[in-house]
Amino acid sequence: MSKDLKKRFDRIVEILIQLQSKRIVKAKELSARFEVSLRTIYRDIKSLEQAGVPIIGEAGAGYSLVEGYKLPPVIFTKEEAMSFVAAEKLTQKFLDKSISDHFTTAMYKVKAVLKINDKDIVAAIENQIVMNKSNYDIFNHEVPHAFTTFFESIANRIQIKLCYRGVSDDLPQTRIIEPIGLFHESGFWYIAAYCLNREAYRQFRADRIHAIALTSISYSKEHISIGDFLAGRTENIQRTHVRVAVDKDIAMHLQWERSFYGFISQEEKTTHVEMTFETRSIDEFARWYMMFADKAVILEPDILKQSVRTLINKSLKKINS
Repeated sequence: MSKDLKKRFDRIVEILIQLQSKRIVKAKELSARFEVSLRTIYRDIKSLEQAGVPIIGEAGAGYSLVEGYKLPPVIFTKEEAMSFVAAEKLTQKFLDKSISDHFTTAMYKVKAVLKINDKDIVAAIENQIVMNKSNYDIFNHEVPHAFTTFFESIANRIQIKLCYRGVSDDLPQTRIIEPIGLFHESGFWYIAAYCLNREAYRQFRADRIHAIALTSISYSKEHISIGDFLAGRTENIQRTHVRVAVDKDIAMHLQWERSFYGFISQEEKTTHVEMTFETRSIDEFARWYMMFADKAVILEPDILKQSVRTLINKSLKKINS
């Protein structure tokens, strides 16, 4: 078999697998995934039909398999099997207990269809991957099924009743929400939702949820997408342009934290690295800057210099008191 023919054969098999994974698959999705033209995808679909695969649909509308059509169990490659091990470890750390337990159950089914040699490989490496526990909780352990509830709510468009304690709340408050999506940011999971109490879109941090329950009430209206929600968060935020010169020996240690303070770009100079930021809070930036102030110079703006001076003077007063 020629290299090009094998590549096409592998792609057609993957297309068939993807058709089994969703109700409708659009040609544009397949074209983007396999980095081929739409015309090539149409030819591949035609080949599957000629091979007897019962495909419903047509170009432009999307494709699906006839209900009940199934192939024998998929055979995973060694590399795919190893990726499942890593995914299981990540799930145990970054998702709640209910989802983690479901994934573990699914993994037993995956392992059941692996080749003998691949089972041995998985067994050899799964105990060698350790995900250390975070020093803070990203979920409330009293609400182990939060993600499952959110997924069911989004899939069926059913309202959720939350008992939620916001950062400024003395006690948890009851909220009725219509979730539109979930996102991970700065080490925490957030739920983007329309809040009927506030009559506005809000985000809710998972670890601040004290209780959660599905209601029997359908969503009150159509909602924006999670993508539009995330884009809208930044549109109305005023940002301040900041430039700082940081000694090279400390600049490399700021690569992880700087993104939280609006990092845009950097330019290496002879003795230092010039960093540019668009920060949403001068006060927050000043407090972060104090961590490496002896190794940096503020180039602009003057308001940041004044904010740092204020923090230094307050600190000196407390030290000298």
